[in-house]
Amino acid sequence: MAFPAAAEELALHERVLASDPVAPVDVFQGLMDPLAEALRRDLPCTEDEAHDSGVDAVLAYLEEPGRYDRNRGRLSTYLMDIAKKRAIDRLRSRSAAVRRDDTYAAAVELRGPNPKDIMEAEVEAQELWQRVEEAVPSERDRRVVKLILAGERSTAALAEALDISGLSPLEQRREVKQHRDRLLKVLERLGSRLGDDRNA
Repeated sequence: MAFPAAAEELALHERVLASDPVAPVDVFQGLMDPLAEALRRDLPCTEDEAHDSGVDAVLAYLEEPGRYDRNRGRLSTYLMDIAKKRAIDRLRSRSAAVRRDDTYAAAVELRGPNPKDIMEAEVEAQELWQRVEEAVPSERDRRVVKLILAGERSTAALAEALDISGLSPLEQRREVKQHRDRLLKVLERLGSRLGDDRNA
């Protein structure tokens, strides 16, 4: 799928600057698919990585459209530059995770778990979840935390947990991203506190 013509991109940018309420949706619909397709073509990223990186680029532009300078190139080029940087960050993160997994697999002998270890792990998991419930008092947020901890990345699933399925796809992605980032920070802070407690 091709990017819109240069004149169409410029007209779209002018509408964004003029705070046209429909312009963000048109930016998303007109530029997201070409961005994701170009990322998959140029980089060894998955469909999800390409899509999420494209969304990041569009949201970054819509939050600060004034940063785009039409004299330095097309809007699609500007967005592609942001999207590629985000995609490269994701690729590096994935590569690091694969290396960690490989190192762990090489260092740990795979064997059946001891029943006593299983019971201790279950007790520890229950205690940990109590700490999560204290840090995340909202039932809605806890539903999202459970999905995040289970590795769920689907915007639709997270939007359903947040009760925002009725929003437009662009608004869903924006809301899901904000809530996910906020909850990840809460979990990160909780993890740091747990680490401090264990080291105390």
